[in-house]
Amino acid sequence: MEDFKKLWSLLSKRRHKQFYLILILMILSSLAEVVSIGAVIPFLGVFSSPDLVYQHSIMQPINHMLAITEPEQLLLPITVFFIIAVLISTSIRLVLLYVMTRFSYAAGADLSIDIYRRTLYQEYKTHISINSSELINSIINKTTGVIRGVIAPVLTIISSTFLISLIMVILFTIDFSIAFITSIGLGLLYFGIIRMTRHRLKENSKCIAKESTEMIKALQEGLGGIRDVLLNGSQEFYCNMYRNADTPLRKASGDNIFIVSSPRYIIESLGMILIAFFAYHLGTQEDSMDLVIPILGSFALGAQKLMPALQQVYNAYGTIKGGYASFEDVLKLLSQQLPAYINDPLSSPMIFKEAIKIQNIGFRYTKKDTWVLRGINLTLEKGSITGIIGKTGSGKSTILDLVMGLHKPSEGKILIDNTPLGLENMRSWQSCIAHVPQSIFLIDGTIEQNIAFGVSKDKIDHKRVRQSAKQANISKMVGNLNDGYSAIVGERGAKLSGGQRQRIGIARALYKGASVLIFDEATSALDNETETQIMKEIEALDKNITILIIAHRLSTLKNCDQIIRLDESGVSIVHYSELTS
Repeated sequence: MEDFKKLWSLLSKRRHKQFYLILILMILSSLAEVVSIGAVIPFLGVFSSPDLVYQHSIMQPINHMLAITEPEQLLLPITVFFIIAVLISTSIRLVLLYVMTRFSYAAGADLSIDIYRRTLYQEYKTHISINSSELINSIINKTTGVIRGVIAPVLTIISSTFLISLIMVILFTIDFSIAFITSIGLGLLYFGIIRMTRHRLKENSKCIAKESTEMIKALQEGLGGIRDVLLNGSQEFYCNMYRNADTPLRKASGDNIFIVSSPRYIIESLGMILIAFFAYHLGTQEDSMDLVIPILGSFALGAQKLMPALQQVYNAYGTIKGGYASFEDVLKLLSQQLPAYINDPLSSPMIFKEAIKIQNIGFRYTKKDTWVLRGINLTLEKGSITGIIGKTGSGKSTILDLVMGLHKPSEGKILIDNTPLGLENMRSWQSCIAHVPQSIFLIDGTIEQNIAFGVSKDKIDHKRVRQSAKQANISKMVGNLNDGYSAIVGERGAKLSGGQRQRIGIARALYKGASVLIFDEATSALDNETETQIMKEIEALDKNITILIIAHRLSTLKNCDQIIRLDESGVSIVHYSELTS
């Protein structure tokens, strides 16, 4: 119940109002079903014993209103009343089914969007620790599972419970002993089935949650690394990986379907036996058979409504139980805290005037991990070009991540114009920064969309796109393409060379018009001539732009104002001549 309360709290007020309206519709639908069942008694009674129906006290006002003077005259109005009752009941049930389905999927969409939003707003260290396969599976498949496996079944349970309760009330009113025996028998039967199947459903739910993630992982790794898969002949490895996840998942899903569906056939046969038993029981009574037929007809119709409703409740219970592990995973992602600035307008870039000061910075991922950096003190003047060199693993990229605010220092602080970098000014500072990593992420869109990354089509500044492409030395290549800047680059830039992808990444950084440019081995995929041309363009940019460059080639750093070297002894400032001597 705590998990359901949590899910309820995550739904919007609009969904709460819709749910209450659905409850009203559920009650109306149940009442309509009961009226249609109750209408069976006069409907069958008017055929078997019209005199008794005509003389009944309830019928007197109706007889007077319709000017009925003979019992036979009741046949048409009661038939019409029965048909209308059935049509109204069916119509309300259809409307209820439509509304419940729409509500389930609308609420599921809210949850899926909320998970994605909460995840995107998490800190960088959270993103690098999350398994992307598990995350994608939760956002798409497990959220869909919550729609079909929790929200819709809960609505079904509530709706069916209303219906069952009202049907039992009317059946108890018609014949207490028969209704009592029926309710006890069916209750004990379902209780026994639940006791026998709950452990299996729980184990299957864990299997489905685990193996669905493994399936996504097999797909991502196999298709994402298709070049190496083809070269290494690893197709069967990934096929087996997928098969080992898919087979138990399908088996567990099939088991769940059988478990939740099979009681229906037992209940149907039991219902037929009970009706036969009740017919015999009523037939042996001294009462006139004229009364037996309407009572038996009402019980038969009541059973016809009651059995599916009971099965729907059990089916819904089994579905919830069978998908509960996925539900817990979704709730965990929905519990991710959103930052305080979530509803604030997008911050304007900070006005950077003097210098970035790194004071006694230390960083490690957790308190149990070793220090990646410690005791770092640096000053990066505004408008300067700073090169950073060091062996792999020396912490070069970590320094840049700290400067960009992607990581929080474990100790020490970073000052921007003598103002500490913190939560209150982080977004403004990051608006000043453009980053070009070694591995450029490209969307499956046009060259123009990739340069103006994250900008909607109607807001792209085409003039700035072309200026940025020229500075990144890619405008000539784009001009030779048939579609120019509208050319599709393919998934992750599959239609481009490594150097072309890298230059688009550089153009993207320049398009942002940031006051701080950070290049993390951004020219490593370029040939010497292209790199030299791009570096000339970068060095010719506005002198107020501050540039930080990590590079392996020493030639990349020859025009830097200062070069920082990271090694076992710590941080040192070196001159280019020292590196080349």
